Amino acid sequence: MNSGARLDFGRAAAGLRTLEPSCGPVRLVAVDGHAGSGKSTFTALLAEALGDAPVLHLDDIATHDELFAWTGRLLGQVIEPLSQGRRARYEPYDWNLRRFGPPRVLAPAPVVLVEGVGAGRRALRPHLARLLWMDRGPGRSWARGRLRDGPALADFWDAWTAAETRHFADDPSRPFADTVVRECSKGYEWRPGPGVTASTSQFLTESDRLQPPY
Repeated sequence: MNSGARLDFGRAAAGLRTLEPSCGPVRLVAVDGHAGSGKSTFTALLAEALGDAPVLHLDDIATHDELFAWTGRLLGQVIEPLSQGRRARYEPYDWNLRRFGPPRVLAPAPVVLVEGVGAGRRALRPHLARLLWMDRGPGRSWARGRLRDGPALADFWDAWTAAETRHFADDPSRPFADTVVRECSKGYEWRPGPGVTASTSQFLTESDRLQPPY
């Protein structure tokens, strides 16, 4: 992969704020990629640069029985109210207790980030202002996730990788990504994604070649 521009989170945040709202008054920005690709860390940095923008983690929407079959719940509990300028209420799933927990509120902020595997699925793309893809392949990502979670979750990872493979075979996200983000030794690099067309303006520009502020 050719080297891309160095990502400056402050400039990226400023660019996202200038986008047209995509879900009611909200600019909904998805961060997708394979499990273990670094989405959560990247999203936390971007949220901070946005002044602590709200983040919806799809791990709170999925369940053991519905690793990827959660579209209806997401649309009903989150997308519909946000599109009407109302606060969303959803019950985050507890992966240890295997049940939904107390409700959480997601405010219709100017920018809301959605992070997780499948965030760029076809049912959600019409509501997105931008789709970002973490550019780490499945093998490397899954190995990283397995190392992070340890041998106790080996069986879960076996089931997960099979389910993820089926999901992306049927409903790929990367071909529609506006921006591809690559984690490197010092920060992140970006380049225009496969979904970019001549009429699509990037929230980053070629002048954004500064080191991330951390």
